[in-house]
Amino acid sequence: MSNFKAPWRNMSAIRTGRSFDLGKMNLPQLWFAYLTYPTILLYFALIAVSAWAALHFSTALWATLIPVPVVIVVYPLAWYAIHRFILHGRWLYRNHWTASLWKRIHFDHHQDPHLLDVLFGSPLNTVPTMAIITMPIGGLIAGWSGAFCALSTALVMTCIYEFFHCIQHLAYKPRWKWVADIKQLHVLHHFHDEDGNYGITNYVPDRLFSSFYREARDRPRSKHVFNLGYDIEEAHRYPWVMDLTGSPPRDRPDGARPASARAAADRNRAA
Repeated sequence: MSNFKAPWRNMSAIRTGRSFDLGKMNLPQLWFAYLTYPTILLYFALIAVSAWAALHFSTALWATLIPVPVVIVVYPLAWYAIHRFILHGRWLYRNHWTASLWKRIHFDHHQDPHLLDVLFGSPLNTVPTMAIITMPIGGLIAGWSGAFCALSTALVMTCIYEFFHCIQHLAYKPRWKWVADIKQLHVLHHFHDEDGNYGITNYVPDRLFSSFYREARDRPRSKHVFNLGYDIEEAHRYPWVMDLTGSPPRDRPDGARPASARAAADRNRAA
């Protein structure tokens, strides 16, 4: 008898109190969760709408498609800059008005790297960012047709990016060497030193701007790898993220704590 279980069965076994736990999921379960996740479904719908708009405004298909390779080059550079200088910057949590944004878009992910709900960015943040980065580029090349083609390209790249991001936090050993390599690089970013390996599928910007490292032995372990510098001292000075979280920042994720501590935390959540 086959040991295969349909991915939609016993989904509660792979959920925590807040999110799907990638650390407890296999690849078929990830595919099911990914392809039914509201954010991803929204991206699919926006890809279709923006591709239709690109064709609707097009006067020459070749001109409409020129933004595709341009966005493929520019988009990873833009997200590298956002990841390194905004998401890993400290100025967002030091401002009362932007603390909740920083918490949602990156702090929660580093505190709990395996939780699916905080791995995906909120579309309220990601879609406008994609549009701001890519549509002017496409517009300069081919007007409205190029603008919507550029947005569609960014959305497709984001869907690919997010799937491999999930793989990098999944309890799964990739068979494809390239996937295994990028997974290892991202694991180092989350569990060794957060000030490097900012890429997900593309580490060319890391190499260009000297933030790439391949082995843990290449640099010392960071004490801020899980809290991004928002430690207890910073939390008392800038309390807004801690107030929203309802607890002090942790220096390690739930999954890294001893089993007895995790059991106690589960009992507290259940209570």
